[in-house]
Amino acid sequence: MILFYRVLSIFFYPLLIILIFVRKFLKKEHPIRYKEKIFSSNFNIKKNKNLKLIWFHAASIGELKSILPIIHALKKKDGLEFLITTVTLSSSDLASKIFKNDKNIFHRFFPLDSFFLMKTFLNSWKPNTIFLVDSEIWPNLIYLSKKSNISLSIINARITEKTFKRWKLFPKTAKKIFSSFDLCLASNNESKDYLLNFNANNVEYFGNIKFLSKIETIKTQNPNEKFLDENNFWCAISTHKNEEKFCLEVHLKLMEKIKNLKIILAPRHISRVYEIEKLCERLKLSSQILNNDEIISDSKDVIIINSFGNLNKFLVYAKSVFIGKSLIHKLKDDGGQNPIEPAKLGCKIYHGPYVYNFQEIYQILKINNISKKIHDKDSLAKNLEIDLEKSNTKNSEKFSKLFNNLENDILNATMKKIDNFLLNENS
Repeated sequence: MILFYRVLSIFFYPLLIILIFVRKFLKKEHPIRYKEKIFSSNFNIKKNKNLKLIWFHAASIGELKSILPIIHALKKKDGLEFLITTVTLSSSDLASKIFKNDKNIFHRFFPLDSFFLMKTFLNSWKPNTIFLVDSEIWPNLIYLSKKSNISLSIINARITEKTFKRWKLFPKTAKKIFSSFDLCLASNNESKDYLLNFNANNVEYFGNIKFLSKIETIKTQNPNEKFLDENNFWCAISTHKNEEKFCLEVHLKLMEKIKNLKIILAPRHISRVYEIEKLCERLKLSSQILNNDEIISDSKDVIIINSFGNLNKFLVYAKSVFIGKSLIHKLKDDGGQNPIEPAKLGCKIYHGPYVYNFQEIYQILKINNISKKIHDKDSLAKNLEIDLEKSNTKNSEKFSKLFNNLENDILNATMKKIDNFLLNENS
């Protein structure tokens, strides 16, 4: 199977180049650096031969944020430099911002896992060890790393039941790939069990490192600060089709009891904002599509967010948040969005029954009375009504203490394991 994958990766390489060019035309790729993904002449090697290179690969912005505390901890050690690869445009923007003053940290886009391209990448950068993050399983990279005697680890490894069943169709291949890892830090107990089933080595579970993601909890300069401070509102975020209707109908119930109440609605895909605007019209709710840095209108019932990366500007003021991708039955095996950031900002979290992707995180939040599962509009409306009472303040301080303790436990255990692993690799 691995040989078959290798042949396919070579065969489809020209088509993938075309796809990258199309994505660049659609502004989904970096206008200049997109070539790092497809041409070895653009790998832009800058390593120091006198330092040991640690390569972290985190696909997108969430995975990148989760490993930043690990990178910052390792930065304190002498004799190391770091290569960080990501896939998405937003993650590259974040990496450029965070590491702009670090001379020993290089960000590059992850090249296509085509056999000859990945071989050139490894031979050019010559990393001493590689850490893959989450579910980034790339067979050519794994095979070539082991062939070159480069130590290979996966941290916050996540294998869902669906993924496990797919790998089970090719048990020999699965065991060959997962047994290639020298260290496996699982993101939950389920993934730990699946890794052990595939003969993975050195498997541990200390907690999901996405809890380590640092966010700004201070209210920064915001053109809508006065509105957010003085108005009663709640948020519905990462919503999918039909979930907006559910939330807007809940809002109508709340408006019967709470005057001048607003809802800030941030759909998962902002391409749907005009569809949501029409839905508001049908429900006789006034709405505003809010672009980046625009001023919120006091006269509107629904504020529809039409920008990326600005959600925390609203969440830092919010008491209560409904998180989407949790009410859709057909997504029951792929449901849920990451609730950690709004929880860290002191928001009470509400969600539907389908949160499979983050079930262990939600379990921790539930035990600490930070999140609550709702099944219908009435239950959400009743809970929000209690939260939105003027006397009921945000839970920022309470939640912050909980997360600080949790973060310290996870980071200390994770770093102890990684430090011991690197020490053994170097001995």
